[in-house]
Amino acid sequence: MVFPMGELIFVGLGMSRAEDMSVRALTTLRNCDEIYAEYYTSKLNDASHRDVEAFIGKKVTVLKRGDVEEKDVIIKAARERKVAFITAGDPMSATTHLDLRLRAVEEGIVTDLINGVSIFTACSAALGLQPYKFGRTVTIPLPEQGFLPSSPYENILENHSRGLHTLILLDIKAEENRYMTAPMAMQWLMDAEDRIGSGLVKSNSLFCAAARVGSPNQALFAGYPDEILTVELGPPLHCMVMPGRLHFMEARGLVTFANAPRDILDEGGSGSESQK
Repeated sequence: MVFPMGELIFVGLGMSRAEDMSVRALTTLRNCDEIYAEYYTSKLNDASHRDVEAFIGKKVTVLKRGDVEEKDVIIKAARERKVAFITAGDPMSATTHLDLRLRAVEEGIVTDLINGVSIFTACSAALGLQPYKFGRTVTIPLPEQGFLPSSPYENILENHSRGLHTLILLDIKAEENRYMTAPMAMQWLMDAEDRIGSGLVKSNSLFCAAARVGSPNQALFAGYPDEILTVELGPPLHCMVMPGRLHFMEARGLVTFANAPRDILDEGGSGSESQK
């Protein structure tokens, strides 16, 4: 099989600073002909686009959603050149990036993947929760006229019924500078409880709120719905977790790292599971 001269490499930058990318990522990027980036699915907590360019030592072209999902800007460039596509977190955490890689392969373009630290592992680590105890991840959307999906609530309910934790991602619209915060998401869930009424969100339901995970100034808090509504976590990005059944070590982690109420340490209390 004869391959074209080009190559498309997907590179994850990690969570916080440009310096958080791996040595392999940096070496690869410095040897690319063109570098493209998108910041609409996520962004670095402590680095601007200019910081990324300065660290790599090359120009990086920022693409909008339509450029990545609807146009062939990257595909055309990668047909004859060595091209990198960089994103915050891990590049394959977003379905749109998988679609781009599949389209490249269909064009006969050689692809490669350099992973980065992602919210999917960083958030559980920060809170002291075990990643293998998470169920399906959900996303809570920013308020839009007439758009009130029930699926985020229902998926959290399903996870909770099985004793599983839920990572709750919060919607961002970077091009509009709109970012959902943990208090906004908590209000969304409480409103969903009023509409659906399956008993997921109660006054003593435990939730975790996290901001700028992976950053030196990350903020973590675990508490009850009324507390999440008023918590001050600072600027985005925010996310949340609804814990399921807690192992005693996880309960200790939430108390230690996120100032969770100490009553979750009581054996059999607040959904914790005793040591077996």
